[in-house]
Amino acid sequence: NLLAFLPAAVLGATLHGPITSALFNPWVVCIALILGGIAIIVIERWGREPTIRSVPQMGPLAALLIGFGQALAMIPGTSRSGATIITALLVGVERRTAAEFSFVLAIPTMCAATAYSLYKARADLDLSGLGQIGIGFAAAFVVALVVVRWVLAVIGRIGFAPFGWYRIGLGSVMLAWLALR
Repeated sequence: NLLAFLPAAVLGATLHGPITSALFNPWVVCIALILGGIAIIVIERWGREPTIRSVPQMGPLAALLIGFGQALAMIPGTSRSGATIITALLVGVERRTAAEFSFVLAIPTMCAATAYSLYKARADLDLSGLGQIGIGFAAAFVVALVVVRWVLAVIGRIGFAPFGWYRIGLGSVMLAWLALR
């Protein structure tokens, strides 16, 4: 859905520089990991009853709100898929459908982010490694298809809470390490 893609595209193109200069540091990553984990657990436990059970049932407002959730992923340490899934759960999308929509939404988002990065680094690029990049892209695509299918099955059975606890644990360990350095 184009509406879900637009907020991240517009905000990313507009705010890339300020976000990069202000937020790209390990402390922000740690805090975002922990807060994201807490949000996942809270929303998974006390979220609203789903009213949207398939991607075609998703209306324009739900898609746009999920798009704004995706834009939160510009904060380092925020999972793009986590942000879109959490937002989808908040607007009443069923868990598996939220994950499915998040993975579909990743395609134009990742393509646009890659194109933007390549454009910005165009002076440093040459075509000598194009074959290796193509092989890497193809391998990553095949692995992603397998992993996404598996992840959707796991999410349907156990939910998102284990991922939330993982984020809290990782963020806490990283914060402790930063504090002790």
